[in-house]
Amino acid sequence: MRFRVRKTAHVFERLGLAMAGAACGLFVGAYVGSAFTSLTTQGFLLLMMLLGVIGFYLGIDTPQLPFDDAHSQIDAAEFLSSAGTLCATLAALASVAVIVLRLEPHDALTLLVLIAWIAGVTMQIVAGAKARMRA
Repeated sequence: MRFRVRKTAHVFERLGLAMAGAACGLFVGAYVGSAFTSLTTQGFLLLMMLLGVIGFYLGIDTPQLPFDDAHSQIDAAEFLSSAGTLCATLAALASVAVIVLRLEPHDALTLLVLIAWIAGVTMQIVAGAKARMRA
């Protein structure tokens, strides 16, 4: 019984992370889409949300390597996960700030936000896949 409760709690946690990723993707898509008219489509918004769902579901809460002094090496999956989460959430935060404060940033910032978002969720997806393959 305890195992099922823990497993259910873990699934709820992962679904919550996926929804947070979708929300972040929605904000990034709305901001970038409003700046570049060629990206003002529902498909672009859905793509940004889907990347967020997959990235945040897989890339956060990755299984860690066991700590061993004799084989102290960098855990690439853990590093990619944390760097990806930082990039993706920073892009989402910048998007929310631009939308809420009604700022008119330069197109270079918009492009930087898009690149940070794509790089961040890509790092999360790769980290999640890598960590699960070794577990």
